[in-house]
Amino acid sequence: MRRTLAGIMAFMAISTALPAFALDSESASRSDPLGDLIAGALTGTIPGTLEYKMKATLYHAGAKGIRALDSLGCKVVAMRTVAVDKTVIPRRTVLFIKETVGLPMPDGRKHDGYWYASDVGGAIKGLKLDLFSGSGRSSMAPLMPLNLTHLSVSKVGEFKGCPPE
Repeated sequence: MRRTLAGIMAFMAISTALPAFALDSESASRSDPLGDLIAGALTGTIPGTLEYKMKATLYHAGAKGIRALDSLGCKVVAMRTVAVDKTVIPRRTVLFIKETVGLPMPDGRKHDGYWYASDVGGAIKGLKLDLFSGSGRSSMAPLMPLNLTHLSVSKVGEFKGCPPE
């Protein structure tokens, strides 16, 4: 694997150093799916997706309590439900938040980075998110080390019905 990555890096270094010959507007505007895939593997991004830099806050089910249901009428799910400004990110959007990959989930597994935009909040305006951590203030502990002011957020799909639990 190390040799493969080194080969890819060497190829990319050589190919970017070569002069561009006969690039017309048609060939310059063509997409490069293989190049996007290689760049995505090297940088950890998902090819072809627009990445937003967003600020996040955290919320949990605590002493004051929150609604047990999100704005779609679905049960809120710890480390999966996210509240969004629906003028920026439509509800029912699957989001990938790169910085959350590997965080501990309530069931002991590692987070895969996927969140489900199924809730909204009055204070969530513009490029802001509100991540649901679970039950009680202690549920926010896995998310505390994150830089919540600069999260890398990509829209990667849509879901129907309620988000998976």
